[in-house]
Amino acid sequence: MSLDNFFKIQERGSTVKTEIVGGATTFLTMAYIIVVNPAILSFAHIPQGPSTVATILTAVFGCLFMAFYANRPLAVAPYMGENAFIAFGLGALGISWQLRLGAVFVSGIIFAIFACLKIRPWLANSISPSMKHSFGAGIGMFLFLIGLYETGIVTSGATGLPAAALSTAEGVLRAPDVPLKLGNLHNPTVLLSIFGFILIVTLMQRKVRGAMLIGIAVTAIIGTLLGHGSAPQAVMAMPFVPPYDLAPIFLKLDIPGVFQLSFLPILLTLFLMSFLDTLGTLVGVGSIGGMLDEEGNFKDIEKPMIVDATSCIFSALVGSSTSGAFIESAAGIKEGARTGLATLVVAILFGVCIFFIPLIEPLQHLTYAYAPALMAVGLLTINSIKKIDMDDITEAAPALATIAMMVFSYNIANGLTAGLVLYSVIKICTGRFRELNSGTLTLSSLCLIYFLFGIPH
Repeated sequence: MSLDNFFKIQERGSTVKTEIVGGATTFLTMAYIIVVNPAILSFAHIPQGPSTVATILTAVFGCLFMAFYANRPLAVAPYMGENAFIAFGLGALGISWQLRLGAVFVSGIIFAIFACLKIRPWLANSISPSMKHSFGAGIGMFLFLIGLYETGIVTSGATGLPAAALSTAEGVLRAPDVPLKLGNLHNPTVLLSIFGFILIVTLMQRKVRGAMLIGIAVTAIIGTLLGHGSAPQAVMAMPFVPPYDLAPIFLKLDIPGVFQLSFLPILLTLFLMSFLDTLGTLVGVGSIGGMLDEEGNFKDIEKPMIVDATSCIFSALVGSSTSGAFIESAAGIKEGARTGLATLVVAILFGVCIFFIPLIEPLQHLTYAYAPALMAVGLLTINSIKKIDMDDITEAAPALATIAMMVFSYNIANGLTAGLVLYSVIKICTGRFRELNSGTLTLSSLCLIYFLFGIPH
């Protein structure tokens, strides 16, 4: 069977050449994940060498499954936002990375069951558009804040001292330090970070393919030449042998520990984040590639959602965070990609990268190089805030509370759960309870359990 017949290339108005170009374009726009994902997960104490291999394997597996099962030009890799939740959001709980991966695995099983039973589409229709957009905007601002903090552009202003230490000579309690303050803008690495962000944004505005990857690389090269980094020790290396052996994290997840009441909000958050990321990606790229029906719904949505769930399970097994369809796939779709052949090209290119990890690895240790990319991704996601219905206070209030709680409590779970609870409460208090359906009330009830019996922080 030819490529054309298998992938239905002509039937969808494309060509083999167009699919290859589209796949290469998508890869260039999302290849930064190889650098950024292991760097973020290192804050959860997951070793970077094995984590880089796991990131690449997850992308290869997800893209191959998407190509041959769903036949869609949607590349798959570990999600931004979810990795930050695993590394930073769960950091305050003091749980092991094995337990965090166990939560990713169990949530993936739940995704798969819900996708097969078509529950995820039902839940999608239960969340108002304003709330969906607030989730995206909140996660975007959270990523932007992480980038600002990791680069040192902003830093902590709290002293951590007891109230007694803040007293003046007259015994009057002075004003405490602000939670955040401007960092040292004379620090060379901070200046490099600012340069990196400006470069990435400039390249993105000029629609340069691989803008984030180019920005990371150029900033790293300049920083290394100035003495703030080290050159690669090698160009190529064999994977699956030290220091790129997968054994330290492969199948090391703690599944039994997930089955406790206190873990319910974590599973709920992972579910909502992945679910909304996938839904937003499918609708966004579907509108570009003509994959939506007359009512604006993604055609045959269960297949990519099953791919999303299966890749999530796989990523936990190999030692990475929640994965799914990437919004960067839109770059390849804009080039004309319409089939899974483009996604197959992405899988092949990711597979090649597994032999060049030594070339990539130094970038993972240069916060000033990769953190600006977090800010750029956050910038793109924050854009959804303009789609919140600000004229309806019953929509705007819970939406803005969602964003504020994510950012100011430094926890995505707090924002998601608080927003969904407030949504139902405000609708009921304003006499508009008829706008709520069973799905909305189910989600709100689950979120309320988080605050009543969980471990909010």
